[in-house]
Amino acid sequence: VQLQASGGGLVQVGGSLRLSCAASSRTSSRSARAWFRQRPGKEREFVAAIRWYGYSTFYADSVKGRFTVSRDNPKNTIDLQMNSLKPEDTAVYYCAVRLNLSDNYYSADEYDYWGQGTQVTVSS
Repeated sequence: VQLQASGGGLVQVGGSLRLSCAASSRTSSRSARAWFRQRPGKEREFVAAIRWYGYSTFYADSVKGRFTVSRDNPKNTIDLQMNSLKPEDTAVYYCAVRLNLSDNYYSADEYDYWGQGTQVTVSS
């Protein structure tokens, strides 16, 4: 599975951006897709995840209420709507796919394929 993330850019504090991630092939109902980010000098961290079927979504505490993950099954894409952006949201954002069923949505080790990353910069 190849993943292509897009939509990053430069935005002011309090602004919004929408990221999108397209996958090259379809995945099963057992799969999940997620967004992670890596801030300068920090390890990659979980942002949000969504099951490919069903209605379950998962968020890091730092983005709850501000970010929304969604999917479009026919288009084989997931989006990340980011509102009320803060300087600490500045990072490279990566999308990822997990092929198998698991209760752990938060660990990068659980994911099988990764996109190339898209830069989000929030200026103050």
